[in-house]
Amino acid sequence: MADLVVPQLGESISEAVVARWLKQVGDAVGVDEPIAELETDKITVQLPSPVAGALAEQRAKVGATVKVGEVIGAVTAGAAGKAVLVTPSTPAAAPAPHVGKPIEPPNQPTGRQPVVGGGHLVAAPAAVTAAPPPVVAKLDKDALLKLTPSQRASARESGSLPAPPSSISSAAPPSGASEAARLAAVDPRDEIVPMSPLRKRVAERLVQAQHESASLTTFNEVDMTAVMDLRTKYKETFEKSHGVKLGFMSFFAKACVAAAKLYPGLNAEVVGGNIVYKKHYDFGIAVSTPKGLVVPVLREVDTLSFAGIEKGILALADKAKTGKLALADLSGGTFSITNGGIYGSMMSTPLLNYPQTGILGMHNIVKRALVIDDEIKVRPVMYLALSYDHRVVDGKEAVSFLVAVKDRLEAPERMLVEV
Repeated sequence: MADLVVPQLGESISEAVVARWLKQVGDAVGVDEPIAELETDKITVQLPSPVAGALAEQRAKVGATVKVGEVIGAVTAGAAGKAVLVTPSTPAAAPAPHVGKPIEPPNQPTGRQPVVGGGHLVAAPAAVTAAPPPVVAKLDKDALLKLTPSQRASARESGSLPAPPSSISSAAPPSGASEAARLAAVDPRDEIVPMSPLRKRVAERLVQAQHESASLTTFNEVDMTAVMDLRTKYKETFEKSHGVKLGFMSFFAKACVAAAKLYPGLNAEVVGGNIVYKKHYDFGIAVSTPKGLVVPVLREVDTLSFAGIEKGILALADKAKTGKLALADLSGGTFSITNGGIYGSMMSTPLLNYPQTGILGMHNIVKRALVIDDEIKVRPVMYLALSYDHRVVDGKEAVSFLVAVKDRLEAPERMLVEV
């Protein structure tokens, strides 16, 4: 019998979630045939069978978190028939929560008596038993006047003043409710769905970007007439020659490369007290998938033709949508481009893909009235947004970068002659 072991998943990745079992117990499997899918915070990987035979055991349920090196199943080598069904193992139950009152810090007088928890008498620990209030031999009249009538009567009977409020403030319960308590209070008509590792990682990176960078956004508009006319004129010939459609992204990628060469702070990152200016242009292209947003990286954009860029983006998008992206496809980006326009977005403020210092946001193209040569003309216009890290990039540099992108899109022939 051969064990199914969670393989090494990449640098800094120590666990994964069992996304689904592709084979059930008793099913015949071939050598290297995928048996299960494991989802990490970056990619989805398939776990192949080490031998030919039949799946004998599933030790991890769908949705379970497993560690690298952990055995999650087994295959009986050479077996052909249905194997005996082995139910997935149940994780060890968590220890029952303590039902008594929380333990107070020592020497904090609370006057607390033994309490009842879970139907049993639970005595307060001896080390934290509330100390009796201080006895005052002779009650101070001024102090008595500050008490309520009932407190004064109690003080006269006991011969002591009540403890000041500050001495019991530390016994107050925490203000925020726990995650378990909040989930328990969810309306039964609502649906609770655990976040996938990818969604959790996206959330962490976005929060990190806001906490560790000084992100600002600048805007501009671009007249898309020249680009659209060029595409209309050559789109059929381009597709016949290269086997791929001529899209807008290749124009924007080329324009961003030219602008980044003029203003290198947008193609950089911060490492401690240092700025690393990248001399290569590996652009992350945001792609939406059923599991969430991913940003695969298109390498050496400055060396690619328009056809090379379109083919590269298409290949990355296909891999993202089919769950075949590798770790290498997602790491090492120097700048990012995201296109909310395909969903109808008119304007947005994209968040930095940390630790990058720049990201360009594209939006939908809408016919608007522009003043050109003192005449009002209707033109197809796109609003552009550039978010940048103000620790590296000053406002002047960011605005100039966006203007350089705008100039090249409004006169795309400049990118052909590299001016």
